[in-house]
Amino acid sequence: MKLQFKNIHFVGTSHISKDSIQEVQESISENKPKLIAIELDKPRLYSLISKKKRKLKISDIKKIGIKGYLFGVLGSWIEHKMGKITGATPGSEMKKAISIAKKEKIPIALIDQDISITLKNISKRITWKEKFRFLKEILTAVFSKNSKNKIEIDISKVPPQKMIEKLTKKMKKAYPSIYKSLIIDRDLYMARNLYKISNLHKDEQIVAVLGAGHVKGIIKLLKKQKWPRKTTGKKQKK
Repeated sequence: MKLQFKNIHFVGTSHISKDSIQEVQESISENKPKLIAIELDKPRLYSLISKKKRKLKISDIKKIGIKGYLFGVLGSWIEHKMGKITGATPGSEMKKAISIAKKEKIPIALIDQDISITLKNISKRITWKEKFRFLKEILTAVFSKNSKNKIEIDISKVPPQKMIEKLTKKMKKAYPSIYKSLIIDRDLYMARNLYKISNLHKDEQIVAVLGAGHVKGIIKLLKKQKWPRKTTGKKQKK
């Protein structure tokens, strides 16, 4: 999924889709950006490019809470399993962006919130009602072949916008605290960073590589900002 706002070219990706790798490559080639913004923070960047993958440890519970720890472990496991099915390593599109940036000597901006803060927020906010619902859905998925509310998704491709909106609304309704921690908070954090970057490089092109579920929300937030007016050759009155 490709969208544009101001001088920012958004590539909405799926972290386990081979199609996303191609889209990242095409967007950078077409737009020739002076900077590439990526949905990563320092810990996740290190984990992605390091040969020794950093996994969550029991000692991390003190920092992010037991619920945040379990959510992180489960999320990593699911992403790994889905990646095996699609044949794409989780985060491959991010690695492709980093690889191209290194080769072409394009600066990279890490725009996402620290993962430990996100997991800590989930641990603090998640309710018992959400925990039981989450457990119920996992058990249903494991032991039931058919589900009335099943949504068919081709995980090898980036979901269409209507599908993303449908899944997002479902998540917001069923897991409001997780939705706030994973989507709302991070959309705001990344939008603020992109706003600063866009203003600093207002005469240059920027490619932003991030999950497709964040793109629409971030663009909506950016539209609310007071963007500096473009100056003409004439001097403005003080």
